[in-house]
Amino acid sequence: MSGSEERKPVRQRIIETAAEMFYREGVRAVGIDAIIARSGVAKMSLYRNFTSKDALVSAWLEERDAAFWRRWDRAEATCPGNSRGQLEAILEMVAARVVQPGWRGCPFLNTGTEFPGSDHPARAVILANKRAVYDRLRALSTAAGARDPDLLARQLQLVIEGAYTFGQTLGPEEPAQAVVADAGRVLIAAQIAA
Repeated sequence: MSGSEERKPVRQRIIETAAEMFYREGVRAVGIDAIIARSGVAKMSLYRNFTSKDALVSAWLEERDAAFWRRWDRAEATCPGNSRGQLEAILEMVAARVVQPGWRGCPFLNTGTEFPGSDHPARAVILANKRAVYDRLRALSTAAGARDPDLLARQLQLVIEGAYTFGQTLGPEEPAQAVVADAGRVLIAAQIAA
């Protein structure tokens, strides 16, 4: 472990290590002992910061959620006062994300497929993210004057979720970037007068 890694707070080191491993290998495939070994922290330190692996998974997803909303807010900020432009900027943000090297899909979708039961604590984080995406898309669709904001929000969310899967499955060489932006623009144009 590098000197800069040792200077990071223990909680941060654990989450960063778990994030890399969970995203690359899957949550179920990564054990606590592997996270401890890779992060260089003591088992007691891990359990002082996280009561269980489930709590660590939830904390990781909460951090991913915060990072997602920072990217979303930056995309919206590129078109202040222009709700239609903000919708298009969000689609562009997603399109750019799914073609990045190392893209393994949406961490919320990936984790949700590993824990389909509603009793896992990560499910609450996943559902909150997906509901908030819909709510924000609907608010922007309403502000942009969509004839049916609910329908447009659901359609755009489906395009976004499809782009996540398309980018993961087919990789950056495939036209996921163009598909999400182009399909989204067609849906927006059908709902909002120019």
